[in-house]
Amino acid sequence: MPKLPANELGELRRSAAVATFGPGAIIDFRAGDATISAVAAGLEEWDTSFPPAGMLNEQAIREERLQKKLGVKGFRLPPVRDPTRESDAARALPAVRFPQWLQCPSCDRVGREDLWGEEPGRAGRICQECTRKAPGKRNVFVIPVRFVLACESGHLDEFPWHWWVGHREDCKNRKFLHLKSEQAGLAGLILTCPACKASHSMDGIFAADTWKKFSVCRGRRPWLACPDEQCQHHPRAVQRGASNLYFPVIESALSIPPWSDRLQEALGVYWEPIVNTFPEDRTKQIEFLAHGPLAAVLAELGMTPAQLAAEVERRVGQQEKINVSNLRLEEYRQFTGGTHVLGLDREFEIRPQTVPPALKPWFSRLVKATRLREVRAMTGFTRIQPPGDGATNIARLSVADNLGWLPAIEVRGEGIFLEMDAGRLAAWEMLPSVIARAAHINGHWIEEWRLRNGGTSMPPRSISPRSLLIHTFAHALMRQLTLECGYSSTALRERLYVADENEPMAGVLVYTATTDDDGTLGGLQRQGDPQRIERTVVAAIQAQMWCSSDPLCIEDMLAPADGLSLAACHSCVLAPETSCEEFNRFLDRAMLVGTPKAPEAGFFRSIAESEGS
Repeated sequence: MPKLPANELGELRRSAAVATFGPGAIIDFRAGDATISAVAAGLEEWDTSFPPAGMLNEQAIREERLQKKLGVKGFRLPPVRDPTRESDAARALPAVRFPQWLQCPSCDRVGREDLWGEEPGRAGRICQECTRKAPGKRNVFVIPVRFVLACESGHLDEFPWHWWVGHREDCKNRKFLHLKSEQAGLAGLILTCPACKASHSMDGIFAADTWKKFSVCRGRRPWLACPDEQCQHHPRAVQRGASNLYFPVIESALSIPPWSDRLQEALGVYWEPIVNTFPEDRTKQIEFLAHGPLAAVLAELGMTPAQLAAEVERRVGQQEKINVSNLRLEEYRQFTGGTHVLGLDREFEIRPQTVPPALKPWFSRLVKATRLREVRAMTGFTRIQPPGDGATNIARLSVADNLGWLPAIEVRGEGIFLEMDAGRLAAWEMLPSVIARAAHINGHWIEEWRLRNGGTSMPPRSISPRSLLIHTFAHALMRQLTLECGYSSTALRERLYVADENEPMAGVLVYTATTDDDGTLGGLQRQGDPQRIERTVVAAIQAQMWCSSDPLCIEDMLAPADGLSLAACHSCVLAPETSCEEFNRFLDRAMLVGTPKAPEAGFFRSIAESEGS
């Protein structure tokens, strides 16, 4: 085994590097006895640390429809180091220490990184005074402070400790402060200057009004090697490990025919040079390469140079027909086409099933997806607030505007697709109680949008009864499937197909596209058999009739403060955020089963009542 760098901090799962811990995210590591907090560096470091750069890298992948929508040439998998190769021994993705203010757990002092002692070649920092007093002079490592500053434009900065303590006018101390917990809560956490004795509790640190007294955000981006940028937002104090400090912005697409053949994957790095050649010269170029690097590719594909040239022309023509405005519409058409589909590369296979009679009034189509490939690309991230459709406050992953590629992962799995009956859905959407509940959530959605984007602008979509119903049903179905299939709750994901206007959609795909071995065990798609799905759907709806938090939950008394959900809590429909496309917003259990005052608001009310009687 090659020797690892002395200051290596740890490892991440590949999927985590494009979501939870992507560029700009704060990650906690253990380096021996020391705790290290760092922010993952930007995409330029991927090229530097794991060459060759861009799409010439061997860990590049492609997904035509998603590439065209995002305006890139392809995607890069988070780099993986091969321990069997000597050249990979020193490779690692860099991270920048953040926050740079550290605290000693023994003496409660807080100070910048440069004020503490260090061991050569190690990332940890030590408190010199406490180490001298420790038995055997054992190192006392300092830890990262709990609080940082962030703003809605994605910037990240140090907490202003000296500003917060409020030094006396003649105090010149700009080094160590003391942060001691004297009693429970933030009010009992006291920051003190040892020189002038000024002190201030941390009470009120998370209130937005507190930071209106502070200067505007400095526009710091420690994950990028570039100057700070101008920002007009006021920063907010956030706990270093808070869930609202990092929301990845993910775009995804399923590999569907005819875009999912293996031609481009087989050509690899030769695809771009061939495509960028004038059409009349492509055949000559392929014939020339066929005597060298393309010989193995032609043998793998079983093609002659002329046949390969014809297939390249066909693919170029297909790319021009891709509708980037709505990638899901093409997927929806595949699921609702009514025929068995098997892609040429076997990356996509669906098998329509007969909708069981007991579910026929509510569902028009049932499809088993026995093979799926999904590419999830990260385009940026937000802080404080989750990203919304058309969000303008997305922070960048790289210094350059467009590197020609984005970080992504490809996952394979299986799933179940259900389409709701259009006639019954249309009638239900017109009920006054249904319209009123959706309008309540949509009103809060508009308020939040305008608060974040200013003016009288409107969000690019409205929260309709249809979207609330399908989204909440997806959560109910996932909860039931975890009980019946044995999958973990984080192994299942939803993919919503919702549209009200020109080409309406009303379907949901629950699938197991995951990077671990839960992805393709076969248990989920087997639940798509008609007799099994009937029991599953009925049980899922029945479970929503009663929540352990009722009557508070069904009476909307547990609704979140932002008003973007109504009857929804952790005891009934909330799911792991990795499973939900909407960050657990836009949910309402009453859309499934109704409320005591408005039972007709429940689309599946008769299913629940017939089972419960």
